[in-house]
Amino acid sequence: MPQTRRDPAVLEAWQDPDARPFLEIRKVTKVFDGSTYAVDDVSLSIFKGEFFSLLGASGCGKSTLLRMLAGLERSSQGQILIEGQDITRLPPYERPVNMMFQSYALFPHMTVEQNVAFGLKQERLSATVIRDRVGEMLELVHMSEYARRRPDQLSGGQRQRVALARSLAKQPKLLLLDEPLAALDRKLRERTQFELVNIQERVGTTFIMVTHDQEEAMTMSSRLAVMDAGRILQIGTPSEIYEYPGNRFVAEFIGAVNLFEGRVAGSEGDLLIIQSDAAPGEIVLYHAHPLTIGTPVAVALRPEKLRVLNGPPADDRNWVRGQVREIGYLGDVSVYHVGSEQGMTVQVQVTNRARRTAGPLTWDDTVCLGWDTESGVVIPA
Repeated sequence: MPQTRRDPAVLEAWQDPDARPFLEIRKVTKVFDGSTYAVDDVSLSIFKGEFFSLLGASGCGKSTLLRMLAGLERSSQGQILIEGQDITRLPPYERPVNMMFQSYALFPHMTVEQNVAFGLKQERLSATVIRDRVGEMLELVHMSEYARRRPDQLSGGQRQRVALARSLAKQPKLLLLDEPLAALDRKLRERTQFELVNIQERVGTTFIMVTHDQEEAMTMSSRLAVMDAGRILQIGTPSEIYEYPGNRFVAEFIGAVNLFEGRVAGSEGDLLIIQSDAAPGEIVLYHAHPLTIGTPVAVALRPEKLRVLNGPPADDRNWVRGQVREIGYLGDVSVYHVGSEQGMTVQVQVTNRARRTAGPLTWDDTVCLGWDTESGVVIPA
């Protein structure tokens, strides 16, 4: 996430065995039409003040889970608790939860301040409280000067801020965000990611966001859960998910990755030796837990972990050779697809440190690529 003011010496709530979860999802399942499992036996603990993301492709169940938290869908089984209170069967209006929809759902005939005040008027709060709360929320999202405008007089980013202000005005304990930045263009979306995180930190409300955008989830989240086919496959901080994927799906879904298939051939202390038909020599990596010789595994290597070598390493370990087949110039980095001698396409990412119009490699160049023993992750097949 945008690295803010977290003290690395202090345990995060999810690292503290004595901390009590703010939100508990216990073995929740949602079945449609008697046989379609949209959410399948999901359990999850989220702590107060987190910016938590549910990440997955369309149809993975993340939006259904979000709607069950909001009370817009009823679970087929399981429990949902907020601060120990079972809210599983409570209607939406009795939950300390608010939801910000992808479409923003602003009332077109109302001004900005009227939109923000709408939920407060429904609660029959006093005019003074409403005025003060609306003013506070508009100041929070930097929209005070647009208070008298209507939604059609605002840009996409401004409408997104108004929707956020309206969602926070009722001071929910939990705010749910359904693809909140999907309607924004790339540059505005990137800027708004940081603004949302800063606002969340200032108000202290627990946020749960649904998104299919990996970069968005990685940038904004304190932790995230990767979902597929209604199940949670891995939970962790963005760096944990990226650097230590727990299975093949997560490794392939989060960012780009090279997967070398092979079998465990032995070990040397903390090093695991892997024989792979995709590499000319042995692949040797650090691995915390011993694996039986012959165990099928995949070695996951991110493109930025590879480097261009002058030639084959003397120990004949952790390298491949091939020809450059494709080049992607992205400004700050260049991505090369190298067709290896073993028939695999290997991706390598090179930082463009020097200013030049051509990269260090070009099409059909023969290159050797290598990596360090701590660069890859071993994933059991």
